[in-house]
Amino acid sequence: MSSGSAIRGSRVGSSPMRPDEHSEAAPRRVVRYWCAAGHELNVRFAADVAAPETWDCARCGQPAGLDRANPPGRLRAEPYKSHLAYVKERRSDADGEAILAEALAKVRQRRGRD
Repeated sequence: MSSGSAIRGSRVGSSPMRPDEHSEAAPRRVVRYWCAAGHELNVRFAADVAAPETWDCARCGQPAGLDRANPPGRLRAEPYKSHLAYVKERRSDADGEAILAEALAKVRQRRGRD
């Protein structure tokens, strides 16, 4: 019994040598999008599919639209928030004081036992 591959001369995931012999490309159309930075995108869609109104720009990540004269506005980037900022959004100052008092009571209790 041979220890080699059953399919010689090819690898997993390889495509046919001449793809036009084995398959036919689906009909496509090109849709142009423009972003607020002036980038133009040419996106290919199947001919029978409706193109979405917006598409993310591949160069800057901003939304791009179908109308060159009126592209969608830039996204407002939110500043980086730390873990503490998220906690402060969820908890009030009174909640924070109660949690701190509880934690300090536990520490004092442990130190009193040692």
